[in-house]
Amino acid sequence: MAAIRAMTIASNSTCSLLTKSPFLLRQKPLAYSLCLKNLKLRCPSSRRSYTCRAIYNPEVQVKEEGQPETLDYRVFFVDKSGKKVSPWHDVPLQLGTDVFNFIVEIPKESDAKMEVATDEPFTPIKQDTKKGKLRYYPYNINWNYGLLPQTWEDPSHANSEVEGAFGDNDPVDVVEIGETRRKIGEVVKVKPLAALAMIDEGELDWKIVAISLDDPKASFVNDVDDVEKHFPGTLTAIRDWFRDYKIPDGKPPNKFGLGNKPANKDYALKVIAETNESWNKLVKRSIPAELQQQIFTVPTTDSRCRDSHTIPPATQVSRWNGVEVTNPELWKFSDCID
Repeated sequence: MAAIRAMTIASNSTCSLLTKSPFLLRQKPLAYSLCLKNLKLRCPSSRRSYTCRAIYNPEVQVKEEGQPETLDYRVFFVDKSGKKVSPWHDVPLQLGTDVFNFIVEIPKESDAKMEVATDEPFTPIKQDTKKGKLRYYPYNINWNYGLLPQTWEDPSHANSEVEGAFGDNDPVDVVEIGETRRKIGEVVKVKPLAALAMIDEGELDWKIVAISLDDPKASFVNDVDDVEKHFPGTLTAIRDWFRDYKIPDGKPPNKFGLGNKPANKDYALKVIAETNESWNKLVKRSIPAELQQQIFTVPTTDSRCRDSHTIPPATQVSRWNGVEVTNPELWKFSDCID
């Protein structure tokens, strides 16, 4: 029987954690940047700004189908009505200044390689496979690991700052260093601290190092230097873990750009903003035609999306495999959108 556990993304957070950093990416604002109390919504540049009174505060349930560690196991997200939604496309990215939603795929101290299935309807979390067999890391991962929703590493974009590497066609990864072991599918409010530019078989695979806002050390850690002070050796351990984890399978170690060093918080925010912009282009089909053919070909029985290349009317939100991006049931706005 499918097990359901309820999670609530709380709306009230420590104000000091939301407003410490002065860094704002005003040139490329995040398209779905919500506000908490007394904070303003940053809408796309083509729209005027509003004072947003409404708060994103859904109750998202996680519904497990199948048994863990089997090929059929899936972790779906459903809204209050029981309707399936996408953890990648329907959970908003930003909650306030420099505060983001992080979706847990792999809890710390575990070895099953779980990931959002970007090629399946509603993008559930599943265990990765290779040649029909479930994949495991050769040893436990020591931090909570997952993704930032509404981000995408564009495989058609060569990053001139990271050896011209192209994106890996996935959401941006997060390594959360807090003390709590999270659960698969948990949505956690985090603040970015650093970024590692991993190059995996020639593809750029960003790792955003972050910490949960409810961690006891969160108020002391705000940038890359603070990580070294309060979590000594952690950044090196993260880099070494991701560099070496494929070696037992006979593959070469992964490489890292940016001088093999972690970038600071401002750079991490820049990466998040750029990959959110790429995600917006993805769901609006504003990407090269040949790339669309590679991506938008997943069969679905949903009548809304039988023609996977149909661009929805301007009055509708973009869609992905039958999923309504920015599901209206998950958003509570009060005159926040023109």
